[in-house]
Amino acid sequence: MGERGEKSMTQKALPFKYEEDKNERKLTALGGLPLYLDLAHRIGLSRSIDKHVRVRQEGQGWTDSQMIIALILLNLAGGDCVEDLNLIEADKGFCQVLRRVEPCGLTRRQRRARARRWRKEKKRSLPSPSAVFRYLEQFHALEEEEKRRPGRAFIPAANRHLLGLSWVNRDLIAYFQKFSPEETATLDLDATLVETQKSEAFFSYKGYKAYQPLNVWWAEQRAVLHTEFRDGNVPAGYGNLPVLQAALAQLPEGIKNVRLRSDSAAYQHPLLNYCEKGKNPRFGKIEFAISCDVTPEYKAAVAQVEEDQWHPIYKSIGTLRIKTDQEWAEVGFVPNAIGHSRRSPEYRFLAIREPLRQPPLPGMEQELPFPTMEMKTTAYKLFGLVTNMMMEGEELIHWHRQRCGKSEEAHGIMKNDFAGGRLPSGSFGENAAWWWGMILAFNLQAFMQQRVLPEQWHHKRMKAVRFHLIRIPARIIDSSRQLTIRLKKGHPSFRVIQAARDKILTMGGVPAG
Repeated sequence: MGERGEKSMTQKALPFKYEEDKNERKLTALGGLPLYLDLAHRIGLSRSIDKHVRVRQEGQGWTDSQMIIALILLNLAGGDCVEDLNLIEADKGFCQVLRRVEPCGLTRRQRRARARRWRKEKKRSLPSPSAVFRYLEQFHALEEEEKRRPGRAFIPAANRHLLGLSWVNRDLIAYFQKFSPEETATLDLDATLVETQKSEAFFSYKGYKAYQPLNVWWAEQRAVLHTEFRDGNVPAGYGNLPVLQAALAQLPEGIKNVRLRSDSAAYQHPLLNYCEKGKNPRFGKIEFAISCDVTPEYKAAVAQVEEDQWHPIYKSIGTLRIKTDQEWAEVGFVPNAIGHSRRSPEYRFLAIREPLRQPPLPGMEQELPFPTMEMKTTAYKLFGLVTNMMMEGEELIHWHRQRCGKSEEAHGIMKNDFAGGRLPSGSFGENAAWWWGMILAFNLQAFMQQRVLPEQWHHKRMKAVRFHLIRIPARIIDSSRQLTIRLKKGHPSFRVIQAARDKILTMGGVPAG
């Protein structure tokens, strides 16, 4: 009875099977992706790439714009390695769209010149993985590798092609500003670790091999203004001032005020001095709020603060204002590195303390991931903030903490939702170019989501955008003069796509030239 029962419960295959369709019908699984081609065309992205990158200015094969646009499409579609280009190439419907839209905006002479780049018939719509790897090699500055010294932090200088990608991003950011002008630029300076198994990579402070790009996030435009790709063994606080200066050079016209936020990695007196003394010829004095090191000297200054000088910190939940167990106070502190010269700048230092709910065991104080301090009979977590702003203390603390939201959330999106978390090579320059391609895709998506799509889309995660907009099935109907992307009747994304395309068409384009 037991055996018969077991036989009757035998699992069989479900009543369906897979077969390969031998008819090449013009179907696509990326029905919403052409919308991004439309936006890129309106912005003039291909023209900017060909102007600035200049790897394939002459010669045969794929152009710079075709290569970089392919990497951007790969990121938007959800690919995370070069080989995933073959999956997009296998989408015959999307490739049909790509072939039809590529010549748009080109003069007859430019179309003929592009056709002459191919000795044989061009069979692919996107570059092959091997072609992309050969292309990425051009961004690696081999002569810079010879300058490395064991045990020393080193940032290879970008070659002219890699610098070109930063200028492409500048053009993209300038379009952000043209479409949605801002007068203030709040810049969040922050590094992120990208773990890797590449043998050529270096160990980070976390104990694993990684690269550590330093990014500058523009809070008002919700975009990455600048990035510097770095090895994992380069400290986050190394050379932040040149990165800030490079980011300031990327800011478009119309910006009147610049503010800077960062963690303690940017607590470097040359950087603070540069901001306070207005050494930037374009923007002058830059206001900042930066976490400071909690040194023994700083603790000694905090110990001098009277108990009645500590003020509670509140948090807002809806219309409610709730008191937390954190407090802040002004601290009279002059770092030794600045000295007491009359020419030395004067900064405000704030201390934030929070009672330890469970005191550390004896001898374990140094193992905690945050600084602590004993005040009378209570042990506190202790944090410091340095600023040249006159904003009220609690308001300043909340403003500074906003950095920990969007810019760090952006890092997660770069590495998990886009292809920034899986670097293709052991070559530094190739990985830097790959990272820049991801940044361009990230910013194009940011513009689409924040400026083109309806308000209810502004806070959707990238996986939701792909599910509802990018990766939707459609049929491609190609007539002699018109290409039609036909969605299923009643598809909930149809009206969203139509409205988005109408909005793109009303945007001012980039003048030809």
